[in-house]
Amino acid sequence: MGYLQQINSPQDLKKLKITELDKLAEEIRLFLLKTVANTGGHLASNLGVVELTLALHYLFDTSKDRLVWDVGHQSYVHKILTGRKDVFYGLRQFGGLSGFPKREESIHDAFNTGHSSTSISAALGFVLAREQLGEDYKVVAVIGDGSMTGGEAYEALNQAGNLKKDLLVILNDNEMSISKNVGALPSYLSRLRSDPFYTRRKKDIEFLLNKVPAIGPSVARAAERVKDSLKYLLVPGMLFEELGFTYLGPIDGHHIQNLIGVLKKAQDLKGPVLLHVLTKKGQGYEPAVKNPAEFHGVGSFDLSTGNIPKNPGPPTYTNVFADTIVDLAARDERIVTITAAMPEGTGLNKFAKKYPQRFIDVGIGEQNAVTMAAALALKGLHPVVAIYSTFLQRAYDQILHDVCLQNAPVIFAIDRAGLVGEDGPTHHGAFDLSYLRHLPGMSILAPADEEELRHMLYTALRYQGPSAIRYPRGKAMGVSLTADYQEIPWGKAELLTEGKDFLILAVGSMVYPALITREILGEKGFSSTVVNARFVKPLDEELLMELVPQHKYLVTVEENVIAGGYGSGVLEFLSQKRIPTNNSLLLGLPDEFVTHGEQNLLREKVGLTSETMAKKIMEHFSLKERKATTKPKISFLRR
Repeated sequence: MGYLQQINSPQDLKKLKITELDKLAEEIRLFLLKTVANTGGHLASNLGVVELTLALHYLFDTSKDRLVWDVGHQSYVHKILTGRKDVFYGLRQFGGLSGFPKREESIHDAFNTGHSSTSISAALGFVLAREQLGEDYKVVAVIGDGSMTGGEAYEALNQAGNLKKDLLVILNDNEMSISKNVGALPSYLSRLRSDPFYTRRKKDIEFLLNKVPAIGPSVARAAERVKDSLKYLLVPGMLFEELGFTYLGPIDGHHIQNLIGVLKKAQDLKGPVLLHVLTKKGQGYEPAVKNPAEFHGVGSFDLSTGNIPKNPGPPTYTNVFADTIVDLAARDERIVTITAAMPEGTGLNKFAKKYPQRFIDVGIGEQNAVTMAAALALKGLHPVVAIYSTFLQRAYDQILHDVCLQNAPVIFAIDRAGLVGEDGPTHHGAFDLSYLRHLPGMSILAPADEEELRHMLYTALRYQGPSAIRYPRGKAMGVSLTADYQEIPWGKAELLTEGKDFLILAVGSMVYPALITREILGEKGFSSTVVNARFVKPLDEELLMELVPQHKYLVTVEENVIAGGYGSGVLEFLSQKRIPTNNSLLLGLPDEFVTHGEQNLLREKVGLTSETMAKKIMEHFSLKERKATTKPKISFLRR
């Protein structure tokens, strides 16, 4: 029987000999590979922390001690060791395990995470709670070098160093976050990794000083007491020691015996300690080692070859955005693009290859990206900031204060808007319409398909003010793309079909489902006008004033929370104009955090598929099916 079969809790792990842990690590890697090849998930990062996770659970008791994983996408091994091995096959599936730490799943998950650079802050909170309540437990934060480019990590390091309370921070240094790291800190860490002689030099000089007759030992002791330049010049973690931490490392993160030895030493030290661990993303699986970015977040794949199947069909919205901005940049040299550590995820790696001098990757620093873009725009350039919806939330104040307040013409290309699927509530783009719509001066556009996305980018580049274009994760609609671009009339919606019963105002990803909903309602004897809103802000007030009074029922539909979204904006406007809205229904995401699962399944659960929308509409207005005179067909009216 293998070692992994014996592990049903961390207590089972502690029964093994240290020498047996290497074999267990091999079994865990194989288990991870087989599972993620089937379910998809974050593979490379988890392969990289197998030994580190084993060492942590071998020494600490996470039912009591608090272990906080930054981002949390590397917590799979932790989940396997803490009683969730037998249900691991349901990873990231609807009703199954989350791909991130989740307190609701286990007492061993100390803190729910999903975004980067938060772990040290959370750990510090646990430390202060321990002191306040007089309790006794250890606190450990595991943070990657990519997350160390985020400002919150340094705010927490600064506070922890000042408080001088017992806290262990483990810097998991694998030389990248999702994409290759950029900035001064990764360069600093690289120098630490590449110079193995620091510690030896320090010991050699101390040895020589002690050999000097009479004065040598005194000089060595004085140097230690005052922490003079000897330590600061030679100890590789000078930056962290300046912040008040005892620095240990760097050490090999795949050598379990050494890891356990150094962790024991760290446990005995008082005050904040930073342990610098060197790991390799994808360790143990060559395809992931060679291409860690592709295997960071991966769908199902062929385990024997490492081949990731290419899904036939239309391009993704991300790819359409990427191709469009590269094409537009050839026509306008003022276009520059900015991303926050996500060139591959946003598609801007294509732009970076073509126009490296006009591409900026700020690392995990969304706030920096937005303020920088504002200044670029004020100098006459055309900055396009491509960030996932869920991550743009981190720069809300900068959007308000630095962009909107100055009316800076920054374009936000908001990828992964709406329900993103298996990554769940920390990654759904459920709130962007709401947190942008109320900002003065901000315009918000949402394309119904890939062709409209291209035209919206072209149009926004000609607009003298801040704008946001939000589009979903996944495949586009497969419509034909024209060679030229068309400027869309600013703030104008598009009338697609005409009817007399329902006025359905649809936003972005909900336009095509709304057209099918119209067909379903038509089969029940009701006709519908369907409008592609195109602009969430400004509203097409003229169209609303014309169409709303002509229909019995008003329905808005958006893949955003209802509170503060497009439908709210429509009702606010109609209320101001004293147009009755008694027979209205707002469809969107519920006032709750939507769980993880396949996108279409989640849309069905929240009532945003064509069938569920038709059912909700009929039930809400208490309508009964009546005989249809003709079967409706989708026809487009361009207006």
